Amino acid sequence: LILNTKNLLHIEDGAFRNLPRLKYLSICNTGIRQFPDLTQIFSLEAHFILELCDNLRMTTIPQNAFQGMNNESLTLKLYKNGFEDIHSHAFNGTKLNQLILKDNKNLRWIHNDALRGATGPDVLDISSTALESLPTYGLEAIQVLNATSSYSLKRLPPLDKFSSLLEAVLTYPSHCCAFRNLRTEKQNSLLSIFDNFSKECESTMRKPTNEILYRDDSYNTSLWSTEKNTYPFATDEETSPYSYSDIFDDSEMTGFDFEYDFCQPKILTCTPEPDAFNPCEDILGYSFLRVLIWFINILAIAGNFTVLLVLITSHYKLTVPRFLMCNLSFADFCMGLYLLLIASVDAQTSGQYYNHAIDWQTGSGCSTAGFFTVFASELSVYTLTVITIERWHTITYAMQLDRKLRLRHAVPIMLGGWVFSVLIAVLPLLGVSSYMKVSICLPMDIETGLSQAYILLILVLNVVAFIVICACYIKIYIAVQNPELVAANKDTKVAKRMAILIFTDFTCMAPISFFAISAAFKVPLITVTNSKILLVLFYPVNSCANPFLYAIFTKAFRRDFFLLMSKLGCCKSQAELYRMNYFSAYTSNCKNGSSATGPSKASQALLLLSALEK
Repeated sequence: LILNTKNLLHIEDGAFRNLPRLKYLSICNTGIRQFPDLTQIFSLEAHFILELCDNLRMTTIPQNAFQGMNNESLTLKLYKNGFEDIHSHAFNGTKLNQLILKDNKNLRWIHNDALRGATGPDVLDISSTALESLPTYGLEAIQVLNATSSYSLKRLPPLDKFSSLLEAVLTYPSHCCAFRNLRTEKQNSLLSIFDNFSKECESTMRKPTNEILYRDDSYNTSLWSTEKNTYPFATDEETSPYSYSDIFDDSEMTGFDFEYDFCQPKILTCTPEPDAFNPCEDILGYSFLRVLIWFINILAIAGNFTVLLVLITSHYKLTVPRFLMCNLSFADFCMGLYLLLIASVDAQTSGQYYNHAIDWQTGSGCSTAGFFTVFASELSVYTLTVITIERWHTITYAMQLDRKLRLRHAVPIMLGGWVFSVLIAVLPLLGVSSYMKVSICLPMDIETGLSQAYILLILVLNVVAFIVICACYIKIYIAVQNPELVAANKDTKVAKRMAILIFTDFTCMAPISFFAISAAFKVPLITVTNSKILLVLFYPVNSCANPFLYAIFTKAFRRDFFLLMSKLGCCKSQAELYRMNYFSAYTSNCKNGSSATGPSKASQALLLLSALEK
């Protein structure tokens, strides 16, 4: 034992030479800077233990560092040192039983060939290290892997490298998904045999004590049979001429506990197990969602980008409805970007998400996606509410032009919406809830009271917004239903358009809000896996429908679109037709206005509801 000798800075080569009876060597809490020469010990003991600990100035393990120590079983306890890297062939020439590298806080790199030339190890402990990857060579013999608190180890080597693994204690639950139902190589080779024996095993274990299992030498109809008063095939090999070893070699029996043992072969165990928020599946889970999400995000991006392009490049005056539509289209465009980001990452990690989960959920990608979706969702709901209130206000006060909403009023209103949406989207980045909880990057963390209040606030505000939208459209419908305001043949068309608008809002908000509120109170009614269906089929409904319902399906937008295309040399005849219709309608309105004291309420309502009627 060489312990607590801080002034010991160097051990000369050959200091440990020809020590055949040495079983245990401990060098701990010294000032040694260079790895000592241990290659001339030549111990003849069946099992040798080397302990190096608390040598904080020792930074590397060189090549062939342990060669010549012992030709039999070797346990290396190399913990709490200053190791930063382990070189190629560092463990060459050894038969490793256990390799303990835990608590080497600065250990970031193990050469891919560090275990080349070594047999084993059976046990590898790299807990509380800074390792970012494991070598791909030399892992085949590992039966127990301990990698707790190894937060930098975000990816595992190919699973076929762990051909003998029986127990894994890891840092991240997603890594256990890789080992789920993974059997060792020896188990796989013997499973067919065990499958054939399983029924006989179970029936034998249930037999009365006077019925025992014996080996049937005929091997024709059944490998096993039971007879009374025959030699017992039991655990007492002294009284039985037959034993398990008659059937299997010792090497084939490794990895199985025998009490009625081969009836129950060991299956790999892994902790921590995946939780409800991160089940063992890809980001989108269902295969059909992978197809739908691409269709939906392309529709949302293309539709909203087209609306933005047409409205921004239009030579007509920027009115309040146009301004609000620009904001709505931008919000829904951001939602399309979120869906595109989720779809892209899912396509890249399909089948191996367990190896990318940590990088994705803790990285900037998931935070960006989460910010996009919360910002887009809240700005879209806010803008939809403002558009609806503006329509209701304009119709209600159609005869009072001095109360008409102007652009100077709309700008600060929308500025407040932008500030609110950005603030709500930033809070999870500041620790109020989190985007890292689930693979789809929604703020589903409700562990703290503040996080729970945050989720409830968003949901309640969305429900209130939906109620306001419904109330305003009902009032608009009651107003335009008056035969003094709108002709009867317009009534049904207006009602249908309003019903579509309210239905799309309800389809988007209702299922999300219902299940989210129940989850916020810690009474989840739906799993994360099933919630992904809501994410793809219901959550982006508004983002896809809004550009069509509020812009693309209206005559005003089509006019602006064809005028823009005519500037590019396309659709000139359609543009000219819309231009003529516009000036004709403008001239007619001027004549009607000059022969009356003011615009009628009916004409105001028809003009203001053009987006609903066309």
